[in-house]
Amino acid sequence: MAAPTTAEFVDAHGISIVYDVYTAAGEPRGVVQLLHGVGEHAGRYGAVIDALTAAGFHVYADDHRGHGRTGIRQHGGPAKLGRLGPGGLRAAVAACWQLTGIIRTHHPELPLVLIGHSWGSFLSQMLVNQHPEAYDAVVLTGSALRTPGDLNAAPLNARWAGPDAHGLEWLSRDPAVWEAFRDDPLTTETPLLKLFGPIEALRLYGRPARDLGRDIPVLLMVGGDDPVGGPRSVHKLADAYRTRSGLTDVTTLVYPDARHEIFHELQAESVRADLLAWLDARVPVRA
Repeated sequence: MAAPTTAEFVDAHGISIVYDVYTAAGEPRGVVQLLHGVGEHAGRYGAVIDALTAAGFHVYADDHRGHGRTGIRQHGGPAKLGRLGPGGLRAAVAACWQLTGIIRTHHPELPLVLIGHSWGSFLSQMLVNQHPEAYDAVVLTGSALRTPGDLNAAPLNARWAGPDAHGLEWLSRDPAVWEAFRDDPLTTETPLLKLFGPIEALRLYGRPARDLGRDIPVLLMVGGDDPVGGPRSVHKLADAYRTRSGLTDVTTLVYPDARHEIFHELQAESVRADLLAWLDARVPVRA
């Protein structure tokens, strides 16, 4: 992965948010804002960032409130990684929106693609509801319809539980992914409900807004064996974007046998290729 430029901004609560900027190879055709999931950080997305920059996209990726390098600074060490701090989930969403503003200031002429994984996909759904005018395309991976019956709150490794379970089988079929996650000093395995608390966790619930007023293309990518939402939930999310939000270009791709982190799955190369092909049709190379 090419070395990024690292910068930071201060959010409304005085928390310094760390983010990286990766420069497109050749003439840029767009910008990607990448939102990572809970308990992890932006540095885990090297392969997909490399693919995007090679395809002509600048990539901006922050470590969200309480996470990664932001969390280490915020909490004075790793013990509280994943805890959002003052302002909770709403402040985390607002900080992502603040980064959108920075991107738009630096690249007003380029299309902006929002890519969110897992919790990052829920943050993305909230941003699109609030600011549909800001984004030219949206990609959600490992996502779900944000309702109690469609977003799994149970232990995510339950279907792989047993005396010999590693505990992170739900992430991917690749054991190397489990080990890398566990060995990473910037990740935490503490469940979301414990990290956020019940009140903040309830703020995750919601649906796509009615009549967004802008026809944004949306790509939903999900593993067939993803315990967070899975295909059933993601198909319902796609339907909600069509019937509630009025979107006409909604694509769902399901990867058989893949688990939650499709960018770290055994068919990750195919996932990246599908992502780039979808982007090619909607954010063409600039003449």
